[in-house]
Amino acid sequence: MNILIFGPNGSGKGTQGTLVQKEYNVVHVESGVIFRENIKKGTEIGKKAKEYIDRGELVPDGITIPMIVSRLQEPDCKNGWLLDGFPRSIEQAKALDEAVEKAGMKLGCVIEIVLPREIAKNRIMGRRLCANDNNHPNNIFIDAIKPTQKGDDFVCRVCGGALSARSDDQDEVAIGKRHDIYYDTKTGTMAAVNYFKDVAAKKGIKIIELDGKPGVKEVTEELMKKLK
Repeated sequence: MNILIFGPNGSGKGTQGTLVQKEYNVVHVESGVIFRENIKKGTEIGKKAKEYIDRGELVPDGITIPMIVSRLQEPDCKNGWLLDGFPRSIEQAKALDEAVEKAGMKLGCVIEIVLPREIAKNRIMGRRLCANDNNHPNNIFIDAIKPTQKGDDFVCRVCGGALSARSDDQDEVAIGKRHDIYYDTKTGTMAAVNYFKDVAAKKGIKIIELDGKPGVKEVTEELMKKLK
């Protein structure tokens, strides 16, 4: 099965994507990793991408799309792939759709985690890192993983360790810019989601919408039920 997964920063998209990858034995492909690998290996596409990145410019879709499609055609993707972090605009959605078909692949499913913008922002800003283990989940805005209150402070809900917040998680301007792109229904990522919804019936693409407000476990249960 070939899958696209969408969700704003703070929706738990990465977590759900990893679970789908394990359940269906597909490759979890992240667009950012593809860029880094091509640049590191010094591929021709990677060299071209690096020229734009070094100038502080966006890499054109004419370079990005072939790079992604090439990755999706590698041997480890023969049983299926889950593409995460791309497309981010309606133009990229159209170009990717066309390129995937031209390469003889079929997109089988689009997963969208729906989450109101304010909740998504709060979840990002509520994330806390445990000094003992960064994998201990703590978020002051999610009841299921809310840290333990100790006096006026919070400590890790798992081990009682000290907690801290990442500086970028507290940057409302940066979060706002990322969400501006995602929630843009005219040209941004939401427009890309709507594009696939519009062509789904014609192309035989399964659309799965998930309410991202419940906890990770509840969202996972709904996702697995709808994927079957």
